Amino acid sequence: MGSLKLQGIHKSFGSVDVLKGIDLEVNDGEFVIFVGPSGCGKSTLLRTIAGLEDTTSGSIEIDGRLVNNTPPSERGIAMVFQTYALYPHLTVRDNMSLGLKQAKRPAAEIKDSVSTASSMLSLDELLDRRPAELSGGQRQRVAIGRAIVRKPDLFLFDEPLSNLDAALRVNTRLEIAALHRRLEATMIYVTHDQVEAMTLGDRIVVLHDGIVEQVGSPMELYNSPANKFVAGFIGSPQMNFIDAAALDRSDAKTIGIRPEHIQPNKKSGDVKGRVSHVEHLGGDTNLYLETENAGLISIRLFGEHQFEIDATLFAKFDDKRVYRFGDDDKTLQ
Repeated sequence: MGSLKLQGIHKSFGSVDVLKGIDLEVNDGEFVIFVGPSGCGKSTLLRTIAGLEDTTSGSIEIDGRLVNNTPPSERGIAMVFQTYALYPHLTVRDNMSLGLKQAKRPAAEIKDSVSTASSMLSLDELLDRRPAELSGGQRQRVAIGRAIVRKPDLFLFDEPLSNLDAALRVNTRLEIAALHRRLEATMIYVTHDQVEAMTLGDRIVVLHDGIVEQVGSPMELYNSPANKFVAGFIGSPQMNFIDAAALDRSDAKTIGIRPEHIQPNKKSGDVKGRVSHVEHLGGDTNLYLETENAGLISIRLFGEHQFEIDATLFAKFDDKRVYRFGDDDKTLQ
């Protein structure tokens, strides 16, 4: 139990329209990611679902119940915040159990729920510590455990990994993915990190300027972006965009080609350029060519490759992977 239906969601702060008519359905047990740049409305939309912000107009249904006027505590949701939001004077055990105690659940039920969540998140040895005695990753696991014990219909995550270092982000991401599989719960997860979006979500909702640009599985968005914005936001390094006229491709305004779909060549190719920078990442090599007619082109190669700065190279595009965008920036078929 944890389906969600949004219809015509608008949210304004004074004269500023933040959400401009959001329609979305999330199925029971689905892991859905809200992704987009800062200021696109993704956190506002999550807070609206949680009941922490009122809608200006539109309807929110959780498990078929209209909840627009329902307090957050009665919506059947649990939210995990970016800042952990733990009580510093309480132990891990007490932080995790506080919501159940406030709901006056039986002591045996509280103990069992905390024990189950603690075991699931490897927190057993930390139950008597306070937040100040924990690492950032441990604090985030406690915040997730506090959500689990409530057995909500819907889990809401608001950029939960943004305060963690790179290694912890990867580990905690794996833990959240495993948790979703184990609980079979409905989860909505907000992030600005498209790597998190690609690796975690069953479906991704790409938001931009208060509207939904596209909804689909990670690979649907990667392989079949609806427009130039989605094409540029999904994928790292970002897709190369080139004025089609510069390449004599007159049926489009802009063409796009992902860095991994270009091969450097010393003899011939689609564009000619000068090596301006090389990034050696171990498993990958990112090559940057400064070209006269197509601007800066990025190329992603698997493995370790050596290139001389200022060397002249050609970039050969995989013609089957070239995207074409019209005057309205929508993808041309």
